[in-house]
Amino acid sequence: MGLSVLFVTAFVIGISGALMPGPVLFATVRWSAARGRWAGPLVVVGHAVVEIPLMLALIFGLGELLSAETFVGIVGLAGGAALLVMGGLMLRALPGLRLPTGAEGPNPDAALPIRRIVAAGALTSVSNPYFTFWWATVGLNFMANAAPFGALGYAVFYSGHVLADLAWYAAVSESVHHGRRLLSDASYRWLLGLCALLLMAFAAYFGYRGYVFIASAGA
Repeated sequence: MGLSVLFVTAFVIGISGALMPGPVLFATVRWSAARGRWAGPLVVVGHAVVEIPLMLALIFGLGELLSAETFVGIVGLAGGAALLVMGGLMLRALPGLRLPTGAEGPNPDAALPIRRIVAAGALTSVSNPYFTFWWATVGLNFMANAAPFGALGYAVFYSGHVLADLAWYAAVSESVHHGRRLLSDASYRWLLGLCALLLMAFAAYFGYRGYVFIASAGA
């Protein structure tokens, strides 16, 4: 996996996860409705604040393992299985999914409580069981794929991952700020359905790469 593929894969899988309704999305809508367009990016800052030390812990705690072919193969299979489950669950949930909206318009005269919004992004991230599960499976697989490139590989992966979050949550925040939707519910479901299929395609790709690494280690 080259650096460009690593970046694109991290972005696509990242935005697929961001699109699913969850605590971080609802925090974005809640604060955007009250305090305007900058709430979304600030929520992402809080989300990143808890992801960076977690990623560093994985890198330094599993440094040698991340370069071992057997380990890379195992986490590849685990990451592929996790993506397959996530894609399946997304497809199953599609009929009832709706894009949340803010109940009130933003108050331009209110001071932006930066610390509170960043804290909301951090707390809604760590309180979500999906967050830990993602990093223990898919995230760990990305770490293994980035390891051969060293610090640059980790930076490329994380840039794609964070930019995906920033792109989606900034769009949601802008939409709520203007009191309208960027997507209809039907369009939102179509987009999520496409992301679910892409996740399942990446699941096959990661699973195949995992099998190749394990076979190579056993040769």
